[in-house]
Amino acid sequence: MQQQNTTPVVILSLDQETRIALPTREAAYHLNRKMQTLHIWACKENGPIRPARINGRLAWLVADIKRVLSGEVA
Repeated sequence: MQQQNTTPVVILSLDQETRIALPTREAAYHLNRKMQTLHIWACKENGPIRPARINGRLAWLVADIKRVLSGEVA
């Protein structure tokens, strides 16, 4: 039986965040959505924000997340 990766993730508030983009797990936390929802947004390109792809991985721009949370349409 394999063990799952249980490395804790430290999530900063968006005001303290210094990175330009976040991985899906952290973006989902800030948007109060499941990771699967963000994956669907990326695949169908129908969500309020779209991710960048960096080396084949999804990266969600902090500025876009802030816009969605403030009620602006991205």
